[in-house]
Amino acid sequence: MKSGFVTIAGRPNVGKSTLLNAILGEKIAIASAKPQTTRNTVRGIYTRLPEEGGTAENGGGSTPDEGAQLVFLDTPGIHKPHNKLGTYMTESAIRSLSGVDVILFLVDSEPEAGKGDAFILERLNETETPKILVINKIDTIGPDAYKRIYDHYEATGLFADIFGCAAIDGTNVKDIVRAVEKLVPEGPMYFPEDMVTDHPMRFLVSEIIREKVLLYLSDEVPHGVAVEIESYEELKGLTRIGAVIYCERKTHKGIIIGKEGKKLKGIGKAARLEIESLTGTKVFLQLWVKVKENWRDSDFALSNFGYVAEKDE
Repeated sequence: MKSGFVTIAGRPNVGKSTLLNAILGEKIAIASAKPQTTRNTVRGIYTRLPEEGGTAENGGGSTPDEGAQLVFLDTPGIHKPHNKLGTYMTESAIRSLSGVDVILFLVDSEPEAGKGDAFILERLNETETPKILVINKIDTIGPDAYKRIYDHYEATGLFADIFGCAAIDGTNVKDIVRAVEKLVPEGPMYFPEDMVTDHPMRFLVSEIIREKVLLYLSDEVPHGVAVEIESYEELKGLTRIGAVIYCERKTHKGIIIGKEGKKLKGIGKAARLEIESLTGTKVFLQLWVKVKENWRDSDFALSNFGYVAEKDE
């Protein structure tokens, strides 16, 4: 079958996680309107089994369809870091441009609007890995702006294909996946056919809780929030979870809890409902809020929260 690893790269808030979820037809990566939502590289596994008697397009002809398994890496947005967490995120994303079979580069605006795209292009120019440009959010980009974006990136000669896409509603997502399939080599099935991510449930649960914090709070507080799962117990028909929401300031703790605890209750309820749909069980979720000042610049805290840079071999 065709199989390989695919990095999804771009600036913060261009829709990388939304695209991954659309490709999989299932939510495994949290998404919000706030930039820098994704902090860890999230792996999503897309598997298309062979169609009996079917054929797959390959250049000018066709070959027997052997199916495909694509492992997509949803990376943090590449940006100018302002703390050690930001440095970890950007370095993690840049590392993911190496050692993969295809790179999907997402943009959602004209190049002049973001210097970050020029920085990423320089990194892409340093690798011979096949690249596909995805112009996301075409539902909000006018035709003239779309043409300018398209023409600018086509002129670089870096991209094997260019697609317009609206990941939010799935527009052209299937076409992007088929284009990726053509670029990856023949290879083994790395994961079982029904597996959509190799992340443990504890990680997914912590991300769901953090997503609800992002949705419920103002712009300033969420960037200084981390979630740690202290306990996770699976019983018959029930999952018991204890989690701590860490913030950087005492004032932020009060904001997260809210008047009479209403904000925290809302976060907990929204998270619990989504975790129940994920686990298929009833969920008893307990949340606590603690202060860990300036944790985003603490090597020790970053390591404890799982933001540890991978060692180059």
